[in-house]
Amino acid sequence: MQSPPRSQERYRPRLTQAGLDPCRRVEAVDEHGKVQEREIAGERPLTLYLDKREIVTLMTLGSHPELLVLGYLRNQGILSDPEEVAEVQVDWETESAVVVTRAGVSELDEKLGTRTVTTGCGQGTVFGKLMDHLERSALKEPVEVRQSEIYGTLDAINQYNEVYRRAGAVHGCALCRDQDIEMFVEDVGRHNAVDAIAGHMWLEGMPGRSRIFYTTGRLTSEMVMKVAQMGIPTLLSRSGITEMGLDLGRRLGITLIARAKGTRFQVYNGADQVVFDDEPTPYPKHDRGDKARADSASQEG
Repeated sequence: MQSPPRSQERYRPRLTQAGLDPCRRVEAVDEHGKVQEREIAGERPLTLYLDKREIVTLMTLGSHPELLVLGYLRNQGILSDPEEVAEVQVDWETESAVVVTRAGVSELDEKLGTRTVTTGCGQGTVFGKLMDHLERSALKEPVEVRQSEIYGTLDAINQYNEVYRRAGAVHGCALCRDQDIEMFVEDVGRHNAVDAIAGHMWLEGMPGRSRIFYTTGRLTSEMVMKVAQMGIPTLLSRSGITEMGLDLGRRLGITLIARAKGTRFQVYNGADQVVFDDEPTPYPKHDRGDKARADSASQEG
């Protein structure tokens, strides 16, 4: 993970360092009836407590638990400033993450009073009336993204996906800038990976305006909401997009680029912000049918 230097004066809550190995070794029987040792993705429940109040149980690889719970609270609109947090204590023996604030959380009952179960992997959840206040996260000014930058980002992403290569069964998300991958997180749910990156940005005070967010999963309403709250103008996915994700992207001014792989991509919103400076050679006519069939058969996240 590459990160900008951190100011010595920036406040940081006390955090445990309880990250787990994301994979487990198990035995499986192959098609020849032989026992083989294989790696599978870990999946652990982590129950989040905020000032002794149980909030939610997240299913996670456990690689970045402290950042995950901080990003979750930030993206749910429950906390708005890292200085509200005194400490985060993760204990895998009790499968708990305890967040202690410095002065309590105002209007916590109201924030937790409404819950929307989203289409995120493992069913993501949006608390409070977050969806009623999304316009606050709308981009104030459009931000251009160059086609060459999209291609450079996709090329850089190919060096990651370590857990997926080892075990499969995970989604990956990346924070990208100038074709560099600043942070890459894999988890059993893409919403967990987003929250971990959001927690990192929140603690480090990193602005989103000059960055691209990449995900292996679908561009759902939840994904668009979280990226908008992080202030990131461009959302890039190798997978498809949902109707509500597109609607929210239009409302919030997020450039939405889906089915991005190799030299191919589809811009569903914000095409006027894409500078086409590196157009690839068109596919020959006789290849287009095969290519379309391959795209339609590609795995959805």
